[in-house]
Amino acid sequence: MSGPASAGLFIYAKYLERLASFYQTLLGMSRAHAAPGLVVLRSPDLQITVNAMPAHIAAQVDISSPPVKRDNAAYKFFFTVPSLQQASQTASALGGEVLPEQWSGPGFIVCNAVDPEGNIFQVRESVP
Repeated sequence: MSGPASAGLFIYAKYLERLASFYQTLLGMSRAHAAPGLVVLRSPDLQITVNAMPAHIAAQVDISSPPVKRDNAAYKFFFTVPSLQQASQTASALGGEVLPEQWSGPGFIVCNAVDPEGNIFQVRESVP
């Protein structure tokens, strides 16, 4: 991707490197930029900017293992992955989880997933 991204997502992280590595590995993204407190990931379709939480906020956030699911957000984003089964294995190895319940939509199967800090998102696998 050259130039500014056409779509993107900001994620605030208590553990910046862990969360950036989770999304980079799970979604096969590349690092476009890194600086203190910031990692920018990209794919052909999307840019994810992972920001470190300010220290005074991070001090108030507890991250357990496995993480407590934070499903009371106004937004839930999704990513298409080549395989839900592979995404599940990768997420587990990185401290996250792909939940077992699946739904079908036009041309895809989708599952909710949880990153290592408890954020809920979805992974979708295209089907014919």
